[in-house]
Amino acid sequence: MSNKPHVTGPGTNTGNVIRDSMMGLVPGTVSEIIALNGHVWRDSLVSPSLLEILRLRNARTVNCVFCKSVRYDVARADGLTEDRVELVADGYETSDLAPREKAAIALADAYLGFPAGMDEETAGRIAEHFSEDEIASMMVALMTYNFTSRAAVSNGGMPEDPLPITEMQVAVAGG
Repeated sequence: MSNKPHVTGPGTNTGNVIRDSMMGLVPGTVSEIIALNGHVWRDSLVSPSLLEILRLRNARTVNCVFCKSVRYDVARADGLTEDRVELVADGYETSDLAPREKAAIALADAYLGFPAGMDEETAGRIAEHFSEDEIASMMVALMTYNFTSRAAVSNGGMPEDPLPITEMQVAVAGG
């Protein structure tokens, strides 16, 4: 038996991974969480492919098997390929990712690690590639990805083996 609490979902199969997760057991907030996720994708000040890089860096850091297997349709339409996704791993600094993408991953790593401890060089590199508004937009995206993936992981039920890559559409509150 696992030493972690385990909460299963509501037993629905709506096609929305958030609504069908344990978060669906709290209907008063799940629609708001789905709406927030939709706003992150639709209203961001950075491109969908960059958001997907942030989301996947979070998924890798939190080790959310579900999150690692999902690819949002808007990011793919924006040109994010599986070859580029593979570069989000450790060693990204020397990869073929664009400097802007590397700066976004550095921001994600700082947020996911110890945000108050970001060194001046990293902060300067991020500021060189992004406006304050873009940084704020990415931080809201990271916050959203992080709390949903941590909830999924901490409530157990994650498969041990990787899942096949699945494309998802950006959801709306009713979806």
